[in-house]
Amino acid sequence: MSDGPIVLNEIIHQSTRLRIMTLLVYQPTPDWVAYSFIQQTLGLTGGNLTIHLRKLEEAGYLSMTKEFVDSKSRTWVHATPAGLQAFAEYLDNLQRTLQAQPGAEGR
Repeated sequence: MSDGPIVLNEIIHQSTRLRIMTLLVYQPTPDWVAYSFIQQTLGLTGGNLTIHLRKLEEAGYLSMTKEFVDSKSRTWVHATPAGLQAFAEYLDNLQRTLQAQPGAEGR
C-alpha cells in the first residue's frame, strides 16, 4: 500500500467499464468471454458495449478477437495482465479512499 495521494483510475472508474472489468476479472476461469454474454449479463446495447470495450482495449486492459462460426462473427474478450493489474490497483485505491473518509476508523 502506498502513502501517496489516492488516485482512482478514470478509465476503470466509469460505471459501465467497472462492471465490464469486474465481469472479466471474476470469471470462474480466466478465459475469453463472449461479447454476447457480456452484453446480456450487463444489459447493454451493442453500441454502448462496443464503445466501452474499445476504451478498455485502447488502455491495454483487455484484448478482443473475432472468429467466424457458420458464417457468423463471434467476438471474444478477456482481461490482459495489464488490465488485471490496473483493476487490482483500482480496488486497492478505492479501499484506501473509503478508509480515508471521516469516521472510517470504526469500520
